Parts: sequence; C-alpha cells; structure tokens
Amino acid sequence: MPYTLNVNGQTHTVDVPADMPLLWVLRDVLDLKGTKFGCGMAQCGACTIHLDGEPARACVTPVAAVGSARITTIEGLSPDGTHPLQVAWMNNDVPQCGYCQAGQIMSAAALLAKTPQPTDADIDAAMAGNICRCGTYMRIRQAIHEAAGTIRAGDSAPVQITEARD
Repeated sequence: MPYTLNVNGQTHTVDVPADMPLLWVLRDVLDLKGTKFGCGMAQCGACTIHLDGEPARACVTPVAAVGSARITTIEGLSPDGTHPLQVAWMNNDVPQCGYCQAGQIMSAAALLAKTPQPTDADIDAAMAGNICRCGTYMRIRQAIHEAAGTIRAGDSAPVQITEARD
C-alpha cells in the first residue's frame, strides 16, 4: 500500500507493507542510512528518530502508524553536520565505534527542544533508553551541556571544532 511520508521536510511516497518498520523504510527504501538497526526491540536506541519532534524507535514503528507525522532523522538534524549537538559531540570526543551516536544525538535533540537548560538528572533520564557499548556516557552528558549552552547563547554561526584530545 502506498504511504506518503514527510521525512526531513520532504514528501516521499513509498509502496510498502503496512507492518514494515519505519527503520527499513528509511534505510532500504529512502536510502537514509544514518538511522541504525541495533536490537530490533526498541531497547538500545540506535534507531531513534523524531515523530513530530518526539523521540521514537523506528525499529518497532510500523509505517502505517506514522500517519501525517513529521519524521526527522539524523540527516535532517543539520544538512552540513553543524547542529550544536553534532559539533559538541566532536568537541567532546564522544564517538568511539560511533554506531549508537545517531540515536544518542536524536534523543539529546528532543531533550534540548523541551529542556533548554537540562540538569544531569534530566540528561540521565532522557538518555536512559540509549545504550552505548563503548561507555561514553560522561562525554555524552558533557556534550549535551555544551550544546545546550551554544543553543541558549543563540550562536547560529558554525561552531569551531576543536582538536581531538588524547
């Protein structure tokens, strides 16, 4: 059955089964590879996207359930990778293997949209559903605080990425 989806501000019509997970529509039909498959059970957070600004797990969301919701993937967060969270991720050397990072960033973006000055407890609660096998949780928290400060400051110019730390 054909479904019309609004993905990253663009309209796409896809002819897929109603029960096809949104993850596979994004990756295999629309060729948006940033959203990752992790567990397939909504437990790890690697497949986190936004539906009308709310974080959702694409691996367990049937395409038929999306309706007219606006879908935002990591590719839609910033066309050139300069979203404050993406820059803060680099500044704080968050990525190790990198597999979970798109989902982590999407969960963090949803948090900052609602809570512009999050506490550590706010961050821990919002990020609790995202697993990082490399254990970069402290760096993730630091990056979220940095991005929150950048957003609060209204710095819309690209932020300089600092040199990697040892």
